[in-house]
Amino acid sequence: MKALRVLIIEDELVTAHDLKETLEKAGHVVTDIVRNLSAVLTSIRISPPDIILVDIHLEHSSEDGIDIAQRILAQLAVPIIYLTGNSEQATIFRAQQTRPAAYLLKPFRHKELAIQVELAYYNYQASLVNSVDPFLSESLYLPVDHGRGYTKIRKGDVLYLDADRAYVEIYLVGEPKKRVFAMNLGYIAQFFAAPNFYNLSRSLVVNLDYVERIEKGQFYIKGRDNDPVSFPEANYKLFLQQFAIVKTPAKREGR
Repeated sequence: MKALRVLIIEDELVTAHDLKETLEKAGHVVTDIVRNLSAVLTSIRISPPDIILVDIHLEHSSEDGIDIAQRILAQLAVPIIYLTGNSEQATIFRAQQTRPAAYLLKPFRHKELAIQVELAYYNYQASLVNSVDPFLSESLYLPVDHGRGYTKIRKGDVLYLDADRAYVEIYLVGEPKKRVFAMNLGYIAQFFAAPNFYNLSRSLVVNLDYVERIEKGQFYIKGRDNDPVSFPEANYKLFLQQFAIVKTPAKREGR
């Protein structure tokens, strides 16, 4: 059995160290114990895990575990296991949007936890065999009609993606109407990891190749001159850095 590298996202230190002890006794390696988004992003960059255990309720974080999982999946393809005391249907539905490998309720049984971690990892790896990698594919097939079918989206034709609560709106080249899908932007954004796709805000991912004009708080997309897209003005300077900007030269004194 392979020793798995496990990241623990848990802000109750007693529980976190209990998890660590259980996993290490089973022969695995705990890469880190973290309690907020900033620490998570640093940890996965320095020491990428094979699998991640995530507590949903995090008192010391402005984001809950599901929000953090979405941010992780936008950067790293890795199986997620939720370990939580929350069994409310609304929370379970949100968690489902991140396609977790497992959803375990506290209090956990030590032996069961180790087994679930190993099963989740190997099932995740098996699902990747002989399948088209959606991270590398030029096109995606997204679910429609409540999962009864799938429709093709070519990544290169995507102008931008906009979040609308539990839905994501996708705007495409040559299509005047948006397409709406019942899934979370944080989840689907992970499949648009190419350099031309930029996370302009938590609710907006834009294809830089189609940006024609930029102003404070809004930009214009090719072919949609009369339909500006709004974004937080606080992100304006960072957005400008994604383009080769030619600034007006400063006037010299005496001229």
